[in-house]
Amino acid sequence: MRNAVGFQGILCTLIIILVSIQSLAAQDQYRIAAIGFYNLENLFDLENDTTINDEDFLPTGSYLWDAEKYKEKMSHLARVISELAVEKTPDGVAILGVAEVENRKVLEDLVKEPQIASRNYQIVHYNSPDERGIDVGLLFNPKYFKVTASKKLPVIIYGEDKARNFTRDVLLVSGIFDGEPLHILVNHWPSRSGGEKVSDPWRVAAAMVCKKACDSLLLMDPNAKYAIMGDLNDDPVNTSVKMVLRGKKDKEEVQKGDTFNPSYALYKKGLGTLAYRDAWSLFDQIILSPAWISSKLSGYQFFQFRVHNPAYMTQQSGQFKGYPLRTYVGTTYTAGYSDHFPTYIYVVKKI
Repeated sequence: MRNAVGFQGILCTLIIILVSIQSLAAQDQYRIAAIGFYNLENLFDLENDTTINDEDFLPTGSYLWDAEKYKEKMSHLARVISELAVEKTPDGVAILGVAEVENRKVLEDLVKEPQIASRNYQIVHYNSPDERGIDVGLLFNPKYFKVTASKKLPVIIYGEDKARNFTRDVLLVSGIFDGEPLHILVNHWPSRSGGEKVSDPWRVAAAMVCKKACDSLLLMDPNAKYAIMGDLNDDPVNTSVKMVLRGKKDKEEVQKGDTFNPSYALYKKGLGTLAYRDAWSLFDQIILSPAWISSKLSGYQFFQFRVHNPAYMTQQSGQFKGYPLRTYVGTTYTAGYSDHFPTYIYVVKKI
């Protein structure tokens, strides 16, 4: 009896070892990388820029924004970025689009934070004409991505008074991602200020800017890989995303001229990246060209979409329990992170 038990134990051990070896072998056949987006929520420096409306974020402003709070905010954001995607790739996100940054300087300070400094993140940034003085930008790890071109694409919109409303430009960055061409479009579309219905045409206009740029990329290369990412201020079911960008929930639905929106499925399950009046929205999306899901093409393919929302990034009590833990509630400093959770995708390719 003991011999039988002993033999079974040895057999089980051998099976476990064999399965482990097979798993490692399977892992060795693929390379994995991550691409993400994070709205950094009002990342302003301490200087008074007279060309923008940054007076609230000064030591004398309504938020009493000072060096101590600035440093704490930077450390918090760096902690979050350092954690993104590390469960599958130790280098974390290779590319990270960001929004709500005042200027290049705040990004330079951010990438020097100890938690992420070793990744040597490089920066692409242009000043936008936004009325609040906030821009989008791109951080990238040169180990994975080499920039070959970049430009800003203006979003021209007008209010009911026929005057132009100045908003964030779309940032288009092209480069070589681990040996293959890749285009990233970073967005922060016009807000829902004044109401969702009234402001809807503005986000449709921003989506059209992306659509036109992506159509041009596909004319040059029908198999172009691009990723439209950002705080879209719309959900996957809204007109700007579903109709203009033609974002599809299922890979099988994607036809020529469509895009694949991996955030769609999570949104349908009730998950989100920000909360307002006890309702969740998934504004922070990453939308992909068909080449990312084509079994006929080599190179990186889409694998998973994730929302990063650990407990420490959420409000633990009070009226906003469960919401993202933000830097301020009103003018009260809450020492949080952002009013948005970051998102990222895993992509894999066979070696």
